[in-house]
Amino acid sequence: MSNDQDSNSKKYDLEERTAKFGEEVIKFCRDLPRNELTRRIVDQLVGCGTSVGAQYCEADDAESPKDFKHKIGLCKKESRESKHFLRMSAVAVPEMADRARKLWVEAKELNLIFNAIYKKLKDKQG
Repeated sequence: MSNDQDSNSKKYDLEERTAKFGEEVIKFCRDLPRNELTRRIVDQLVGCGTSVGAQYCEADDAESPKDFKHKIGLCKKESRESKHFLRMSAVAVPEMADRARKLWVEAKELNLIFNAIYKKLKDKQG
């Protein structure tokens, strides 16, 4: 496998991984009971959880290195926000805490990946 193919498969893997994360967030939120407490959490979680993948797709189609860095920064932000709302969902609906925790771990891993990409870009671009 050439380096080009290798980097393309890694890029695809991250695109697929962020899409799967968004899908799992949707499934999780679908199963959360709707009440005054959870309504806002669900709205926020669906927004940021699905935005991670959307922003990554945007980064992939960036018009410049600066635009790419900005979009990766948004991926970083949305994955971190996902962690926050997953934590809040676990408190709001304790019986769903195990599922929330699994998604939180994935959000954390995605956040670490995007932090590493962003740091490399920052170091490279200044």
